[in-house]
Amino acid sequence: MVPASRPIRIASAVVCLLVALVVIRLTAAQVQEGTNRRIDEFVRAEMARQRIPGVAIGIVEGGSVMKAQGYGLANVEHDVPVTPDTIFQSGSLGKQFTSAGVMLQVEAGRLALSDPITKFFPDGPETWRSITVRHLLTHTSGIPDYTDGTFDYRKDYTEDDLAKCAYALKLEFPAGSRWNYSNTGYVLLGIIIHKVSGKFYGDVLGESVFKPLGMKTTRVITEADIVPHRAAGYRLVKGELKNQEWVAPLLNTTADGSLYFSVRDLIAWDAGVRGRKVLREESWKQILEPVRLTSGRTYPYGFGWAVEERGGKPLHQHGGSWQGFKTEFARFLGDDLSVIVLANLAQADPAVFSDGIAAILNPTLAVPEPKPIEDREPRVTRTVLRLLDDVRDGRLSP
Repeated sequence: MVPASRPIRIASAVVCLLVALVVIRLTAAQVQEGTNRRIDEFVRAEMARQRIPGVAIGIVEGGSVMKAQGYGLANVEHDVPVTPDTIFQSGSLGKQFTSAGVMLQVEAGRLALSDPITKFFPDGPETWRSITVRHLLTHTSGIPDYTDGTFDYRKDYTEDDLAKCAYALKLEFPAGSRWNYSNTGYVLLGIIIHKVSGKFYGDVLGESVFKPLGMKTTRVITEADIVPHRAAGYRLVKGELKNQEWVAPLLNTTADGSLYFSVRDLIAWDAGVRGRKVLREESWKQILEPVRLTSGRTYPYGFGWAVEERGGKPLHQHGGSWQGFKTEFARFLGDDLSVIVLANLAQADPAVFSDGIAAILNPTLAVPEPKPIEDREPRVTRTVLRLLDDVRDGRLSP
């Protein structure tokens, strides 16, 4: 016979195990609650410091959505709060969608990355004959940014007009020899997509990227259409909050960064990037490879993505700036962590939010102390990308 005390001991052990599991779950929930509280406090404090009206934050960890939340106001005049469905402008974060649109044409056999761009612009200058589609994607074409101080943001330019403006720009360096951020190159890529597909680049993206990934509200900017949940963009002028400046409608449709999207849409995009969807694996590989210059050295930029490192682990990211909006999308690959930040202030610094949130979740992802100047190598950084986008946004002279 089994002694009476043995069943009691087994029952006690089971109870203890169940209690331990409950305690572990409670502890994990408390840790998660504490982390969320720290993130919320950090975001609100940083918004106050930077004087940003509204911010949307998306955090994806291990493929699961940890946070999709709005803070502050999408529209100050009407006292409308930011939600995960609030629509922001992309700025240059839209470049990674343009690069996906180009790779769709490559996969369809309509163009090759090695094609000279004079194939699509036969009236282009002689100096363009050595420039390829790949050079445009990687900002190594030598074509300067169109924000040269003479560009009229209040004029409606057709695609032909924009191409002719680009023809008039003097090359800064031989194609492939250097890296220099060029919105002009991505404007040209949008025109190339139109030429080879017979469709406006925004329609190509809508059919082949946004819809398949469930990005329900992402689209090219429009001032005419009714856009539910559209945020207002703002700027600080002598410390006073003002509305964004007006830009001609057609100029607000170019492929260098003229999209609407919400944080929910970018969470869907993150899942697409993570799962290597809508494009073949080889296309994704090329998109996320650092460009190799003619010198043999690589530069940490792919096709619409900065390809960097943080704490010895890969960091793929890009930001954007346009019409009173700032954006940031950072994928910390070693931690399987993505942080999305959308803000509606021209002077906002969304990378401070993404870096701070990453450091809260993993202190090893904190931004390292700057190296001495003599130890640094030239490279793309989020600071550089933000400054270059500020040029496009008209707040700085090139």
